[in-house]
Amino acid sequence: MLLNPHPFTLRQLQYAVAVADTLSFREAATRCHVSQPSLSAQLAQLEEALGVRLFERDRKRVLPTAAGQRLVERARRLLLEADDLQDEARRVGNPLDGTLRIGIIPTVSPYLLPALTPLLRKQYPRLTLAWVEDKTEALTRSLEAGTLDAALLALEADVGDVERDHIAKDAFFVVAPKGHPLAARSTPVSLSELRDAKVLLLDEGHCLREQALAFCTRARAHEQEFRATSLSTLAQMVAGGAGVTLLPALAIPTESRRAELVVRPIAPPVPHRTLALVWRRSTPLAAALRQLASTLREGYPSEPRPRGADTSRASTTRR
Repeated sequence: MLLNPHPFTLRQLQYAVAVADTLSFREAATRCHVSQPSLSAQLAQLEEALGVRLFERDRKRVLPTAAGQRLVERARRLLLEADDLQDEARRVGNPLDGTLRIGIIPTVSPYLLPALTPLLRKQYPRLTLAWVEDKTEALTRSLEAGTLDAALLALEADVGDVERDHIAKDAFFVVAPKGHPLAARSTPVSLSELRDAKVLLLDEGHCLREQALAFCTRARAHEQEFRATSLSTLAQMVAGGAGVTLLPALAIPTESRRAELVVRPIAPPVPHRTLALVWRRSTPLAAALRQLASTLREGYPSEPRPRGADTSRASTTRR
């Protein structure tokens, strides 16, 4: 089957989008680094090829026609696809020279990304990391659908049939308000000490909730009705005296600065989550993602020590 050549070019579509954005042929020409007569001539050719007038124009203003508005939006999508094609071709030679779309769970992102970003920029100056924050279930769906290249998750959740590279073990700590019975000692907390304690947990959908709930069930602690949407909310509620909670070591330095909290390690076996970078088994980016995972391990905060907490027996370790 013979394919007929397209009667217009991507460059002409870029000109049309620029005019729609600026509502000015002069400003659009400046943005596209061409002369105004050249841009006008190319747009005239585009309108002739499409058989549609895209813009109304006179000496005072430029307005997209009704048909022009619809076609310009289609042109935007085509140009985005063309950008993706160019980016994909560039990544064939060097996957770390382009854009990687990485998912990350919300109980990790605010505590890890600020520390990692400078290192990632230094190590990969030509790499753009597009981070997408969401719960595990949504991220694994996006990963499977191909809208994400990889995701930074806790392996204790159901992450599906994926390749993985471990980043760190993130131990849990008991966090209580000042004056609470659990705040009276600094030794590791035993299960018996948590019996009948009022515990605050995250909302449904957070994998951290399931781990914390399983631990509290073994300790015969009681979950409160309130369920938080973030670890920061949990910490603030604890500081206000609403109960106690479990926080991962990664979050404690930040949250202990924001609120007056007493932090205690947990007696062995210490509950923890295993953070890992995961990706589809079929992806051609596996080697690049393993290299990225190595950098994530290098930049991961080692044994964070919150104020007043003894982390000697329950620390974050790398794997």
